[in-house]
Amino acid sequence: MTVPRRGAAYAGTMQTRIVTLAAVLLTAALPLAAQTDCPMHSTADHHDGVMARGAKGMGFDQKTTTHHFVLLPAGGRIEVTANHGADGAGVDAIRMHLKHIAAAFAEGDFSLPMFIHDQTPPGVEAMKRLRKTITWRYEEIPNGARVAIATSNTEALAAVHDFLRFQIHDHETGDPLEVQANR
Repeated sequence: MTVPRRGAAYAGTMQTRIVTLAAVLLTAALPLAAQTDCPMHSTADHHDGVMARGAKGMGFDQKTTTHHFVLLPAGGRIEVTANHGADGAGVDAIRMHLKHIAAAFAEGDFSLPMFIHDQTPPGVEAMKRLRKTITWRYEEIPNGARVAIATSNTEALAAVHDFLRFQIHDHETGDPLEVQANR
């Protein structure tokens, strides 16, 4: 059996076909590669990271607790409660964490939220600089604890509110982003 010889015209046509096929395959693969940049994927991945780093940094499971961040006229509040009051160990862990947070923030140490959120939250640099004008008061509440934040410094107040709004978004709490009446 003899194989027909193919000339230069056939080789040129084959090369064109290969280049065309490669271009089609690359074009088809681009949407798949772009999915990693999809806002829905990156948001879900980021929130999963916040939850995992939060459990590690705070010492309790984020899925068995509820966080609230409240903006108030003179500051705000950070509240965490156990979803089940019978979870004594969870309540203890929440209280230990928030006691630590109140003391650390008063010293200008915001390393834990920077770790949990994998970035420097808005307001942190100003709160560090203005730490002497902000009070961070730890309080126990049923099934958890809170940190009451107060300041009369307008720049510090804006920083506290920026920080709390960021927390609301990143923890996906659904809390109001507007300043609430004192309650």
